[in-house]
Amino acid sequence: MFNIFKKKVPQFFSVEEQEEIVHAIQQAEVSTSGEVRLYVESKCSYVNALDRAIEIFAKLKMYQTTQRNGVLVYVALKDKQLAIFADEAIYQKAGSQFWNEKVQQMISHFNKNNYAKGLIEVILEIGQSLAKAFPYDATTDKNELPDDIVFGK
Repeated sequence: MFNIFKKKVPQFFSVEEQEEIVHAIQQAEVSTSGEVRLYVESKCSYVNALDRAIEIFAKLKMYQTTQRNGVLVYVALKDKQLAIFADEAIYQKAGSQFWNEKVQQMISHFNKNNYAKGLIEVILEIGQSLAKAFPYDATTDKNELPDDIVFGK
């Protein structure tokens, strides 16, 4: 028996936008041992998007990076919520002001319905911060986490 009622995955971005976002993640990681992930869903099941981002960060096992330098960009599009959660090592090196500025930057783009552009810009800037704090080392670096976009409900 098979299920003819397949759950439809929400289409948040065009195929081209998805490719551009994944490319931005890959570019952000070229010069660093740090890892960037993007998690997108329709609705945030928490009141505070940062709490949801922390939960997703743990669920994706992002705390297992060798240097504790993973960054999760979290977006709930229909609820218009977003957050950035950075593991302890990169959070401390970049400082809270940097992360707050990146959130405000995304909000500015999202208010103009420039979702993909805003994400790409912020992801690339996070990559620059990661590269300063955790430069790429060809002898030890490996891609510890997938570069794809993770889509929730």
